Amino acid sequence: MNNRRLFLEYLAQTSPFPLQIEIEKAQGCILYGPKSEEYIDLISGISVSNVGHCHPKVVKAVQDQAAKYMHLMVYGEIVQGPQVKLAEKIAQLLPPSLRNIYFVNSGSEAIEGALKLSKRYSGRSEIISFENAYHGSTSGALSIIGSEKFKNGFRPLAPMTRQIRFNNISDLQLISTATAAVFIEPIQGEAGVILPENNYLQLLRKKCNECGTLLVFDEVQSGFGRSGKMFAFEHYGVLPDILVCAKGMGGGMPIGAFISSKEIMSCLMESPILGHITTFGGHPVSCAASLACIEVIEEERLLEDIADKEQLFRKLLQHPKIIAVRGKGLLLAVEFATREFNFSVNHQCLQLGVFVDWFLFNDQSLRIAPPLTITASEIQSACEKIIQAIENAEVPA
Repeated sequence: MNNRRLFLEYLAQTSPFPLQIEIEKAQGCILYGPKSEEYIDLISGISVSNVGHCHPKVVKAVQDQAAKYMHLMVYGEIVQGPQVKLAEKIAQLLPPSLRNIYFVNSGSEAIEGALKLSKRYSGRSEIISFENAYHGSTSGALSIIGSEKFKNGFRPLAPMTRQIRFNNISDLQLISTATAAVFIEPIQGEAGVILPENNYLQLLRKKCNECGTLLVFDEVQSGFGRSGKMFAFEHYGVLPDILVCAKGMGGGMPIGAFISSKEIMSCLMESPILGHITTFGGHPVSCAASLACIEVIEEERLLEDIADKEQLFRKLLQHPKIIAVRGKGLLLAVEFATREFNFSVNHQCLQLGVFVDWFLFNDQSLRIAPPLTITASEIQSACEKIIQAIENAEVPA
């Protein structure tokens, strides 16, 4: 049996129509098939490979740490150099109120930790999140995502959750002294890259302050340079009480974190002790990779030209069938009139050697989230192929 047949036979499938392209290796912004096929990667594993695939510094960090030690003990019991060095580095990137870090394995796990932390610290039960928000697929995270379609098959979910409308100021009145926390993506991802408008985040922060409600920013997709700043909240001058991150922080290795103040985080230490536990969270190899990833972003000054790269995409992606290009930095959505047309464009892009995707809650929009290392010439080539894919699309717009 070849790899594709083994894939279908033995790997649990998530949809009836997986892409089934086979990748032999990846380097920078290019994915390579077993017959030397090349694909320009415009989605970076869904905003994961921010410094490109197999960056030499990240690879070396992984190799060096794996040769020293891998898993030693569950998180939080012994001093491990990769963990403490990474925690120190992340703390240097953040304000003093966000310098106590709990490492986990993924974004969903980080959301779960933030949910428990919010309830434990506040002594409240209600969680508010947003329509069309995505926070993960584990049971708690699923309870606060903003899509009934995704939730209905798995009920009952966590009680005392409600969704309000993003950018709708009148809905802020639903936040009350019963609300433990509001979970929000500063830039909504799976909704199709929706930006906050009219000082919305500032007004949300003010309302949370009035009600003694914790504000949680989910930067799983927008963090670590994706928006053009290390964290998207820096664009808006609003600080959360808890920050959640993952994806782009690992350089391609699995890692996530929820971050808060020492005061808030300390409530997990007692009543009960070990209030949150993870076996593999803060895995030393993943932490070494993450530290290398952050150092690459800084040393190669990758954030300095993100705005220019965004503008180049916007300049080149012009076509009568493109309704809008939304987003910030290298997290962009190209909107078409229908889901069917977008899916046809996606298919044509793949045939032309460009790896793109759609959004869970906005399936008429094409996702663009390439490695931050993408070059101007790679952007030019990718956009030419996207325009050709639009011309080749087999269904009406």
